[in-house]
Amino acid sequence: MGKLALVAKITHVPSIYLSELDGPRKGTRQDAIDGHREIGRRCRELGVDTIVVFDTHWLVNASYHINCAPHFKGLYTSNELPHFISNLPFEFSGNPALGKILAKTCNEMGVETLAHDATTLDPEYGTLVPMRYMNADQHFKVVSVSAMCTVHYLNDSARLGWAMRRAVEEHYEGTVAFFASGSLSHRFAQNGLAPEYAFKIWSPLLESLDHSVIDMWKRGEWKKFCEMLPEYAVKGHGEGFMHDTAMMLGALGWSGYDGQAEIITPYFGASGTGQMNAVFPVTANDGGAIPAAQASAALGYQAVSRL
Repeated sequence: MGKLALVAKITHVPSIYLSELDGPRKGTRQDAIDGHREIGRRCRELGVDTIVVFDTHWLVNASYHINCAPHFKGLYTSNELPHFISNLPFEFSGNPALGKILAKTCNEMGVETLAHDATTLDPEYGTLVPMRYMNADQHFKVVSVSAMCTVHYLNDSARLGWAMRRAVEEHYEGTVAFFASGSLSHRFAQNGLAPEYAFKIWSPLLESLDHSVIDMWKRGEWKKFCEMLPEYAVKGHGEGFMHDTAMMLGALGWSGYDGQAEIITPYFGASGTGQMNAVFPVTANDGGAIPAAQASAALGYQAVSRL
């Protein structure tokens, strides 16, 4: 029925918004903005009607959640970095029908998921920042999925991603893109050092680790990466405990995925963290590599182990 047309790992650093504004940071994230616009262009070319964002700034403490209100409009100020994102205007349509289909299929596949269509909850900036550049004309509907999951197993997030692909392909009449909105390493610069690390990674170790991961993605070494993801998420300070990445790879087929990453915006440092935009071709996959619920010791790390 429906089609998953494009999958991407995207950056949402708030300095992207600063890059628009007059001041010392103006123009400094144009490469990330151009990458967002290119991904948006590809979505248009592929006939995408709805973008589903796995948002690592939406923190949840129980279940998985989908924000699928009919319409979103407002002004957003980041509670984390109000000096970076202040009064950012946003407006786009949601997709309640798709959100309910996604939740229903996830629940049927054993991943407890709630869809929220009658809600005043606005998306977080993991969704709002990229949509500012990909969806300025409100061409796409947008659905946001919680991906800062504090007490969740990574294998459940992988299964959620696969269930959402199944939902699109078997129960939705339309074309969808999935975006994992989050960084690679996410060790912020220590308080007082942020200006010094505005364009740098926190440590040479984390930078080398990130580059090794990107090389694995470009070579398509998914079995190796999926085995190391839980440890990488912890020791590499992965944003949102890297649940967005697990969801993305679940949708692609997990360790059975046979595609290779295409880098759209090359790796860059931001306040100590490692960022990029990359596209992953959607290939045929029967989902046979998706881990069972809490079945793998390697995937059994709980995010709470980092708190």
